[in-house]
Amino acid sequence: MTTADVADRRQSGASLGVSAVSHGFDGTGVLEDVTLSVERGEIVAIIGPSGTGKTTLLRLLALFHEPDTGAVEMDGTDVWSMSRSERLAARRRIGMVFQEPNLFDTTVRRNVSYGLQIRRGWRERLRGLLALGSSDTLSAVEEALGVVGLDDSKRQPADSLSGGEAQRVAFARALAYDPEYLLLDEPTSDLDPRNTAVIEEAMQTARSEGRGVAVATHDMNQAERVADRVAVMLSGELIEVGPTERVFSEPNDRRARKFIDGELVY
Repeated sequence: MTTADVADRRQSGASLGVSAVSHGFDGTGVLEDVTLSVERGEIVAIIGPSGTGKTTLLRLLALFHEPDTGAVEMDGTDVWSMSRSERLAARRRIGMVFQEPNLFDTTVRRNVSYGLQIRRGWRERLRGLLALGSSDTLSAVEEALGVVGLDDSKRQPADSLSGGEAQRVAFARALAYDPEYLLLDEPTSDLDPRNTAVIEEAMQTARSEGRGVAVATHDMNQAERVADRVAVMLSGELIEVGPTERVFSEPNDRRARKFIDGELVY
């Protein structure tokens, strides 16, 4: 990626976010009047107790669900007001890494190249433009694996990886097709310190390349280490959003203070 590409990704007004969004499932509310955005070239950490709606928020940002009320906006445009083809194009600008890596029973390289294949239209796939052996595909795969420190493991079977290595492959798979926004749902849950450090460094690399990164995490130390801004979620509402240092040292909401201090808040 060139310096010009990075500068373009950090252009003013380039963001992915939700505006006054409420959403629920089977008549049960999960999110209530939530507004949050992530700009390109920053990391936003979403913290809060388990079951408070962090994953649902990420899935709305990933365009998996249309919100009950409010808007999901990309670069200022309501995505759900777009045509189906425009919305599909918007979705292709977003990558997501889940808590469980869910790799295929094949090599590391084929797992990472899979994202490249499904992010293109059927015509391109049928023409073989993204065949595994093509130079563009190999370059993208190797670059993504290099970011997570697995460039020497591309021929290794995925089922031989440790849990931490598998999560790093999942991160590389999301990164390989060059998304503008990365959404990470508890990406280092249950990982050892070494694999956690690699994932955190990969987040920071993504930010430095001009991508917007939103990460839901239960690890407040991680949020403090990597995030530019922090959003505190409680019972489906955002109760505090701001620069990381301020939120951790002087939050405006007393409930955010209690949660940061380690008190259980429901």
